[in-house]
Amino acid sequence: MATRKPANVAVSAWCAPFTGLEGVWNLRAREVAMVLLNPRHPAVLAAGINRKARPASVSTVFNAMFLLRHLASWAAGRGLSADLAEWQDDDVRAWVDHRRGELSASGLVGYVSAARLLHQLGPVLTGGGLARDPWRGQSARQVVDLPVDKTVRTPNIDPQVWHALVKAAWTYVHTFAPDILKARARAIELEQAAIATAAGLEARVDQYLADPDNIIPLHPPRYLVYCNRHQPGEFGTELEVNWSFLGVLLGIRREQRALTTLTGYRSHVGRARAKILQAVREGRGRPGGLVDSYATVTRPDGSIGPWHPGLSPRGVREECVTLRAACYVMVAALSMMRDSEIREITRGSVVEHYGASAVASMKRKHDPNQPREHWWIIEPVAEAIAVAEAISRHVDLVFSSDVGGGVNGESVDTEAGFKSGQMVSRFIERINDRSEFTGLTIPEGHVAPHMFRKTMAMLTATEPSAEIALGLQLKHAATRALANRSTQGYMATDTTWAKLLDSAVDDIRFTRLREFYDDYHSGKAIGFGPGAERMMAAFDTIRRTAQARQGDARVEYDILRKTRISIRLGKLNHCMFDENSPAGAKCLEEAIVPEGHRGPLVDRCQPGRCANSVIGREHLPIWKAEQHSLLTLLDQPKIAPCRRAALQNQLEDVKAVIRKAES
Repeated sequence: MATRKPANVAVSAWCAPFTGLEGVWNLRAREVAMVLLNPRHPAVLAAGINRKARPASVSTVFNAMFLLRHLASWAAGRGLSADLAEWQDDDVRAWVDHRRGELSASGLVGYVSAARLLHQLGPVLTGGGLARDPWRGQSARQVVDLPVDKTVRTPNIDPQVWHALVKAAWTYVHTFAPDILKARARAIELEQAAIATAAGLEARVDQYLADPDNIIPLHPPRYLVYCNRHQPGEFGTELEVNWSFLGVLLGIRREQRALTTLTGYRSHVGRARAKILQAVREGRGRPGGLVDSYATVTRPDGSIGPWHPGLSPRGVREECVTLRAACYVMVAALSMMRDSEIREITRGSVVEHYGASAVASMKRKHDPNQPREHWWIIEPVAEAIAVAEAISRHVDLVFSSDVGGGVNGESVDTEAGFKSGQMVSRFIERINDRSEFTGLTIPEGHVAPHMFRKTMAMLTATEPSAEIALGLQLKHAATRALANRSTQGYMATDTTWAKLLDSAVDDIRFTRLREFYDDYHSGKAIGFGPGAERMMAAFDTIRRTAQARQGDARVEYDILRKTRISIRLGKLNHCMFDENSPAGAKCLEEAIVPEGHRGPLVDRCQPGRCANSVIGREHLPIWKAEQHSLLTLLDQPKIAPCRRAALQNQLEDVKAVIRKAES
């Protein structure tokens, strides 16, 4: 069965190269690859080899070929026979041991697994494989002394880097994108209207210059320095003119080089250029030439001005690459999607899912069925996807390669890819390189695509019932349809973020409380449950106190802040837990509270039963998604009766919450 190449994998990595393997080693490697890719082939089963039914991934086969190539080279250097039956256990152990000082324990696991393959697949290998397993009775982890560590090792992005990076990405997507898209559309229009002849050049120049509104496009000074034409501050008039783009403005295709070749019979070009240079001296030159005005920004020196000196076709191509990276950063940072899932987003994937905006994409990791899943998103993420879709030239993919032509607007179906990590790094470099224009800077710090997901999960974990919400958004599969141990690892706190989070959460809590207060006194429902009733009673007391003082809304808000109503905002519910009066908190019933812990135990939250819970209409989408997950699980025939009963009870609780919230 053919498997489509993932969008985030380069063509060069979607293969199993046998180069560097000679003679019997080449045949042996091909046979290993065939078994890995066809584990249920009749010949494999007839040989008594029982492997998992799912074929190995291409990357697994790629790595296996690399390790076999390394083993063959090492064996030849030691004078070992190509016949594996003649090898001793110590020979294989020596191959692994000679790499111990060079690789980490996790890196050595692959070496042990590759050696074991040559024993396990021996019955179908020409000439046979290793006679014995050199580490019989030991797992690969035990062989290399690698303990099982359930913690998520992915670090969080530094808070200063995170805020600056997301700000820069959003500025590009929301503020700079209209100028870039406008310039791109103009460039495409000019390219499509141009013709493949330079006939009548002087007449075209005269006609163009006759209109005083027509400008002469100039290269921005930074471009001339980049091309090593001048040192800063040494710009001459003639070299500043963008001759190739001016030819396009005259209606002549770029490849005709209408204004750039002066030799031989093309002496008329010199006369045309002289007229153009005179127009420049008269003040008709302008950097770029595609857009008349740009969004303004505040620069590091305090001045206010356009974010770009002038967009030309070359500049548009560069800015489209930067804009694509900005869109990627927004989606990666705020959706908690994996890189493979972001890169599989196709056109028209922003949809409504259980009453909320979501993006649909393919889930590949740990799922052979590659289902189409949904991730809830906020409006800025939807806007970023829309912008990425607008600049993508791929027929389907939103995040596509730039290979395949100029800015003439054609769609391409190229298999060429790009590396997400490099794209993010170059985005940061470009932001810092152009800070004098854009006013944006990003501090130095390590950033990789998988770190966005981990950082946002850590930030979201501060909310009640976050484990359930994260389990659904991170797509961590678990039989209880909530979350698994990986989810808890992503939720781990980070001391570098703690101080910022505390102050930010306090501000958000008061802002949301004020919204609740305004909604309640305007007659809107703020939720249901005992917690909501306590909140409404507190609001009534505040209103009466303010009226007794003859105060206005500002007085009411001041009393609201000083009252310090205890509330923790969450995706499944809001929690009114009061540390000074914890009675009625379901999460603390029959629980062992860790020493020194204050507050609720969020991993034991029971939103539908707790006296502190407030559930409103904004929580309904995730409750409906939970209902769908439970119904899907209950449809599976192999669930044990006791487990089915527990899931059924949980489903009834979820349905009860939905009924109350919708009533």
